[in-house]
Amino acid sequence: MDSIYITALIVGLLGGVHCLGMCGGVVGGLTFSLESRVQTSWLKMMPYQLLYNIGRISSYMIIGAIFGALGAGLGSLATFLPAQQLLQVVAGLFMIALGLYLGGWWFGVAKIEKVGQSLWLRLAPYAKKMTPVKHYHQAWLYGLIWGWLPCGLVYSMLIMAMTAGGALSGAAVMLAFGLGTLPNLLLMGVFAFYFTRLSRMVWVKRIAGFSVMSMGVWQLYLAYSVSV
Repeated sequence: MDSIYITALIVGLLGGVHCLGMCGGVVGGLTFSLESRVQTSWLKMMPYQLLYNIGRISSYMIIGAIFGALGAGLGSLATFLPAQQLLQVVAGLFMIALGLYLGGWWFGVAKIEKVGQSLWLRLAPYAKKMTPVKHYHQAWLYGLIWGWLPCGLVYSMLIMAMTAGGALSGAAVMLAFGLGTLPNLLLMGVFAFYFTRLSRMVWVKRIAGFSVMSMGVWQLYLAYSVSV
């Protein structure tokens, strides 16, 4: 079971290509929502950036717990092993689709991102009311809302969280995934121009896409190997 957390962490790291494109504007908005005295000092800004991301990962864990519990509930309604295998197959196929998306070969996953758009439109105004961000708890709350931004990468990991076997395990999968995304989004605050250019390079997209697809194939193999 530990391999599921390692996979989630690696997907988070490799998915940084998508994060830089998807959340680049959000990171910029979060930075400019701070008071001017904080924006001029990276040392003063870092605690806020960390808390933004801790809030984001907190949302991932909440949703992961819900999906983990849902997956466990589905497993209890049928024979446990076949249910787990089915979820693992779905997770593997979703990761392959995500890899095709990251690599720029197929954009079907982008349509799934629209599913959460209505919820995001309801939450976004609450974030605007908290600007400018003056206190640490505001930064965490702002990040908590950010975590609900529609994202195919997050949705693919939620499918994996369903296979984890329970609420706590589902939350742990999303924690591992969130920690994987953390370095890219933190570094973006310092090297925004360089990382944005890097994320647009075709070879970077292709490597990330192929790597995520490979892990999707691995998930399918694991599901198959249990049945033989």
